[in-house]
Amino acid sequence: MALLQTAHYRLLDPGPDSGPLADEALLAQAADGPVACLWQAPQGLVVPRTYAARPGFAKAQTAFAAQGWPIQVRQSGGGIVPQGPGILNISLAQVFQGRPLDHSEALYQHLCGLIATALLFFGIETHAQAVEGSFCDGRYNLAIGSPARKIAGTAQWWRRLPAGQTVTQQDERQIGLVHALILLQCNTILATDLANALETALDAPRRYAAEKAISLDLLLPAAERAGFPARFQHRLADTVRSSTALGAGSGCCTATR
Repeated sequence: MALLQTAHYRLLDPGPDSGPLADEALLAQAADGPVACLWQAPQGLVVPRTYAARPGFAKAQTAFAAQGWPIQVRQSGGGIVPQGPGILNISLAQVFQGRPLDHSEALYQHLCGLIATALLFFGIETHAQAVEGSFCDGRYNLAIGSPARKIAGTAQWWRRLPAGQTVTQQDERQIGLVHALILLQCNTILATDLANALETALDAPRRYAAEKAISLDLLLPAAERAGFPARFQHRLADTVRSSTALGAGSGCCTATR
């Protein structure tokens, strides 16, 4: 199945008061061309819809909110993720023709490649892989080192074009949105403890290990850490602006110098 669009991304500003679900607005914008956004959200936890269906979720949601950690439900898959200062979100969205399965892996690889390229500017080399034991684990985490430690997690959400924008069933089109959460300067021990506490509150058996994730600023000299989140966000924004949306022959997840 061919892609319908190959163009540069329009980088949208979700605004200073954007919550963790700000990227869901990209789906409507993507019908007019590839779009992207970068943002930071207030402190909280975000879970996929499967968590909201568990017994005890409403009670846990109330309890965590009372402790300053409100829980919101997103449309994409994955697991529990933290939000707050020092955590950067990036999402890309564009139109594809055919089934999501035909494009989902390439879309993950494309986003991983953009982030990896931006990180190389700071001398940080990453690769995409699962990191067993990390919160919100998946095949397209970005990780560093061996044994691997997670520095970013990814998820996707697909939706058919709204009624009237699909010409025929043979010309069926989908909007694919891919998201990454990047641990720039945050307490990964606290994030892991919160994820474990929520799993416990929901009587779920899954547990996570804090040593499976690391905040990116800890990979830099101490003198360079304070301004790192802002510098990296600017670098990633420039990388996105200069990149074309996913097309034939797009690159892979591991950037090289």
